Amino acid sequence: MADQLVAQVVAAGARHIYGIVGDSLNPVVDAVRRARDAGADIQWVHVRHEEAAAFAAAAEAEITGNLAVCAGSCGPGNLHLINGLYDANRSRVPVLAIASHIPSAQIGTQFFQETHPDRLFVECSVYSEMISSAAQAPRVIRSAIHHAYGAPGVAVLTLPGDVADLEAPAPGTDTLTRPRRPRVVPADVDVAALADAIEGAKKVTILAGAGVKGAHDDVLALADKIAAPVGHSLRGKEVIQYDNPFDVGMTGLLGYGALQSAMDEADLLLLLGTDFPYDQFLPDDVRTAQVDIDPTHLGRRTRTDLAVVGDVGETVRALLPLVSAKKSRRFLDQMVKKHQKAMSGVVGAYTKDVEHHTPIHPEYAAVLLDEEAADDAVFTVDTGMGNVWAARYLTPNGKRRVIGSFIHGSMANAVPHAIGAAFAARDSGAPQKHVVAIAGDGGLSMLLGELITLVHYDLPVKIVLFDNATLGMVRLEMLVDGLPSYGTDSPSIDYAAVAQAVGIPAVRVEDPTQIRTALREAFSHDGPALIDLVTDPRALSLPPKITRAQVSGFTAAMSKEILGGGMGEVMAMARSNLRNIPRP
Repeated sequence: MADQLVAQVVAAGARHIYGIVGDSLNPVVDAVRRARDAGADIQWVHVRHEEAAAFAAAAEAEITGNLAVCAGSCGPGNLHLINGLYDANRSRVPVLAIASHIPSAQIGTQFFQETHPDRLFVECSVYSEMISSAAQAPRVIRSAIHHAYGAPGVAVLTLPGDVADLEAPAPGTDTLTRPRRPRVVPADVDVAALADAIEGAKKVTILAGAGVKGAHDDVLALADKIAAPVGHSLRGKEVIQYDNPFDVGMTGLLGYGALQSAMDEADLLLLLGTDFPYDQFLPDDVRTAQVDIDPTHLGRRTRTDLAVVGDVGETVRALLPLVSAKKSRRFLDQMVKKHQKAMSGVVGAYTKDVEHHTPIHPEYAAVLLDEEAADDAVFTVDTGMGNVWAARYLTPNGKRRVIGSFIHGSMANAVPHAIGAAFAARDSGAPQKHVVAIAGDGGLSMLLGELITLVHYDLPVKIVLFDNATLGMVRLEMLVDGLPSYGTDSPSIDYAAVAQAVGIPAVRVEDPTQIRTALREAFSHDGPALIDLVTDPRALSLPPKITRAQVSGFTAAMSKEILGGGMGEVMAMARSNLRNIPRP
């Protein structure tokens, strides 16, 4: 039966199964070996932690659009998958998880390593079922694959080891298919209502999310016609910001530029393909229209005066003939000018005249990385301050990809995601892309064993480590809540030496004048490489919308630092963040 499982996932487009071998999973692993020996295009990838297996599968599925597979042995083995599966499911990518189980005769007896994976994985999947007989297997496997592709999301198959060893029945007449995704066209009456709303508005702002993928030119044509500034969510950045003369940046905790002002000052806000979660940044006094392919997303974040169910591209193409060109472009011009000033004054100030400043300003390092990485690079980004530097300083161009745990928000995702991205790039047959993991020391240390996976498969992943020996985003969160930072710092570790110990070429960089050379040397190396950048732990990221409560909290935290004898720390933080102040 394990042979049939492997044959079905191969037929569904899977190329890799990420996991760790063990006991109840052994029949599946051996089936992979036999299939590979027989010429099937499938590979078992031995990671060092099953959480990394799920992250790797998620990244591969994100890049290829094909089914990716991860697996865990019974009990603790498959429980380790759960965090990465949450991430994959919330990112809506097609992943199949094989959760092997204890012998079926022992289920319900509190047997060694007994859990109930068919129940445990329900919340982080679109399908979770147990295979209890060989006769049942073909249709359940097929159903799982269809759910993974159709939702898309995570499908989980719970498979007792003894069942995996059973003789498989004949395949039967059922065929495994991967149906093409349908066109989701909005109702004519909704498009007409949206056109009326735009016609009646003087100042329209567009907030675009990942759902605008494939509709870049259509959205910009609409923005040009109705003179609307266009901002984006973090996941929307790579699909809408490039070649966008109407760009006004981002809002939210990682935000920058003029989008916040553009939303607050508009009289109509268009949410296109975004489920932006931070409602405190969305105006509650501005008329709002939302377009989304998933009706469950409509209205759950902010006021929605007009809701349209449909693909963004289909909706915008239907909308364009119904709206007239705005005569006044004053609002658009004002917001674009304001954005340019913010980028050159505030965000740009972070990277000016810092070539000789130590510790290294992380913003400066991010700019150099952006300049040196390939035009078709795949970046994987750790949650935390790495997200900030990627959001503000990586330049999208329509070919680059940026992958992270942007919805689930897990630590330690960058290197495991890079493993899956590297396998996807290797199998594409195209010239090898740069796969760059923008990691923090907190994230890297959490799944440090995956450095061995990079060596094992000689994956050309370049880890650019922003090493500030602290949990920088948590530190900021504590400060704005009025709490002095506590429990956020780590010992200073030479991660370059750690990488070298497992066979990865690595360098530790403390002098900012050496960053560019280190990047070029790493990118010229065929296999994995690590650059340990010792960056300023006091560098903060301030969002574009700061509330009175946040200011009060920050002031209270600084007062507590001083009263606790931390005057020197407060002054050091102030010096590190003088670049937050716009410069003429």
